[in-house]
Amino acid sequence: MRIGELSERTGTPRRLLRYYEEQGLLVADRAPNGYRDYPEGCVNRVLQIRGLLDAGLPTRIIKQILPCINDPRAIHVSDATSETIATLEGERQRMTDRIECLLRSREAISGYLEAVRRESAAAV
Repeated sequence: MRIGELSERTGTPRRLLRYYEEQGLLVADRAPNGYRDYPEGCVNRVLQIRGLLDAGLPTRIIKQILPCINDPRAIHVSDATSETIATLEGERQRMTDRIECLLRSREAISGYLEAVRRESAAAV
């Protein structure tokens, strides 16, 4: 797919897609006319990149962990510094905290829905 379609499907500006490519996060083939041609899998990859960026990870660390996301069995440790490890540990803890908060919120909403349904059923 061309860059415009990838941009539309992911909600990511073309400029950012080009930046991801410059950073080595995204790879596109080139058509004979020089246009970028992205494989279908790039849609999920861009969404993963955006999620990791939203979580606060820098592109240099995202570049290191993207292969693990695509195939967790193919983990290649290249130049993991103590800073990289600390950053990933911190991010993992933030994710765990968010997951726990989301679980509590889901339980609260479920409880509220049950109460509303009980009251609605009793009123009928």
